[in-house]
Amino acid sequence: MRDVMKTIHTKTYQQLCTSLVLHRKAAGLSQYELAKALGEPQSYIAKIERHERRVDVIELLYIAKVLNINLCDLIESLQSALSEQEEHPKS
Repeated sequence: MRDVMKTIHTKTYQQLCTSLVLHRKAAGLSQYELAKALGEPQSYIAKIERHERRVDVIELLYIAKVLNINLCDLIESLQSALSEQEEHPKS
């Protein structure tokens, strides 16, 4: 199992952040608007999108709700990415 502190630097976590950015933009929301809907400062979203802040599952639930993301689909895509990484590790 990977060191939990390093998970923000994995390809899978980067894929999660990229997906959240794409969903935010598709929803027509700025970082500020998303943060406001979550009751957080804009820097909260900026740090997530820059891979500086790790999102826990409860935070992800709230973000998904605001962005109208099917969380099961998002998790399945991340599981697929993780499986692919494990099958094709870096040399």
